[in-house]
This record gives sequence, C-alpha cells and structure tokens, in this order.
Amino acid sequence: MKDFDDIQTLLKDDLVQTDALLHARLSSNVALINQMSSYIISAGGKRLRPLLLLLCARATNYQGEQHQLMAVVIELIHTATLLHDDIVDESATRRGKDTANEVWGNAASVLVGDFLYSRAFEMMVEPGSMKIMQILSKATNEIAQGEVLQLLNCQNSALTEAEYYQVIERKTAVLFQAATQIGGILSEVDSAQEQALKDYGLHLGNAFQIIDDVLDYESDSDTMGKEVGDDLAEGKTTLPMIYALANTSDADKQLLEEAINNADNSKIDQVVAILQSVNAFDYTRSQAKKSADLAKASLKHIHSSPYKDALTLLCDLSLARKS
Repeated sequence: MKDFDDIQTLLKDDLVQTDALLHARLSSNVALINQMSSYIISAGGKRLRPLLLLLCARATNYQGEQHQLMAVVIELIHTATLLHDDIVDESATRRGKDTANEVWGNAASVLVGDFLYSRAFEMMVEPGSMKIMQILSKATNEIAQGEVLQLLNCQNSALTEAEYYQVIERKTAVLFQAATQIGGILSEVDSAQEQALKDYGLHLGNAFQIIDDVLDYESDSDTMGKEVGDDLAEGKTTLPMIYALANTSDADKQLLEEAINNADNSKIDQVVAILQSVNAFDYTRSQAKKSADLAKASLKHIHSSPYKDALTLLCDLSLARKS
C-alpha cells in the first residue's frame, strides 16, 4: 500500500455504499436544497474524515453497517462548516469551482449549511448511542468556537504559537478526532484502544491543518483549487507567519505585520520570500511531522491489519500532499 488510491481500493465497497447513502440523505422536497447539495457534494474532495471513520471501524473489526451512516454524518458536518466558512471568508472558489455563496448568495448558503447540520443531527440519533451523540455534539460546538476564535484573531500579528494550536485543534482536529473515536466505539473497543484512536485523530488533524497552512503560501491556485495567499488576504496569522515574525529582521517584520494587520496580500511575493529566507516553511513542516509521528505512535494499541497500515500511511500522505 503506497498511495491514497490504494486506501480507497481497500475500502471500495464501504465508500460506494457511503456515497450512495450520502446522496440519498441529502434529498429534500425543497428544490434549492437539492440543487445546492448536489453542487457541493459533486465538488468532490477526498472525503478524508468519513474515510477515517470507516478505516477505524474496520481496523477494530467492526462487522455492521452503522459505520457508513456515521461516516455520512461526519461528512455532512464537515460540508456545513465549509459552507459557512466560505461566507465568513468571502471565498469565491473552493476546489477549483465557484463556492455556493458565489453562485447562490450568502443567505441561501447559510440556510443550506443549517440544513446539513440539522440533517446530520437527525441521522446521528439512529444508532441509539448517547456516547456518539455526545461526541458529535461536542465536536460541532468546538468547531463553532474555533471559528469564532479564528475570527477574533484575524489581523492579529501578535498571535502566539499556543493560540494558533488552540484554533486549529478546535476548527479542524476535533472532527478528525470524532471520526476516529466513533469508528472504535462502533466496534466496542476497550478504553485503551478508544483513547488510541482518539489521540490518532487529534494529531493527524493537527498535521493536516499545519500542512494546509504551508500550502496556502507554497502551492498554486490550480493545484489548491483556491487562490494562493488567501490566509494573508483574510488576515489569518498561521504557523509559517508566526515563526517568521519571531525570526526575521525588524524591517521584514514590519512588512509582515502590516500585511497581516491590514489583511493585504498585494505583497505576497515579498512575504513568501521572507518566509523562505528564515526557513519558516521548513520549521512548519517539521511541526507537522511531529504531529504525524504522534499520530502513528498512537496506533500501537491497534492490532495489525491492512486497515491499520492505511491509517499509518495517511500520516505520511498528509505530510506529502500538494493540495
């Protein structure tokens, strides 16, 4: 097993059935909801979060079908957050396509995002597990708090590394964690295995987001499916910037501070050059690798299987990804 295609092949039947269930559960007798839902889901993406839930369920020998249902719930929550994110960030493109708010406007996007959240909560009660409902409701609340924290921190060049991690754990890693933990809960794993999967999800989610923040500066719009330098244009202080601000000259620091505090990416080439000159991207990738290594180490309580191998591989793929 060497790439993401191999992981998808391993889970082929689960993924096909999960995708069919996702489309079925998005159905509504309100035409605009159907239209927007189909548009959003067809935008694709790797569906990493539901895939993680499926892998963790299989890695712990789950034999039922509720993992597919819960994978859909995870994807609905994630998609709802993206809809609302794009409105807050005033994003025009995602994954190379116009965002829903660009096509239908903010009002429709807010309301369809609400529909996705409520449909997810409607579905999450079906397994009858109070523990799963507690995990998902808490994760959804944490995501909302993370988004508000990020909003409060916009155009704040004084953001610390600790504050940065507080944001990314809440807005990104907690949903990874919920997905991996629920995979184990469905299998009725012991407490050590449940904690292992929970830790794995948290650390992998951190690694994934840290690399995302590197790619916002290092990648290109064709590969990323969104504009390079979007974080800077939105006034977001991410880890490469935090490191550079602490390690560059006073003159360059002033340029970086002005770019962040004014949410201005007009000097993106100069900003990237400064980040490169102080090895900010190398540092940031090294921190992502630390998180990925912690994720791998968390799996020691999980029995060997192709599914565990896939979970380990995802750590490496998260570090190596270009989009």
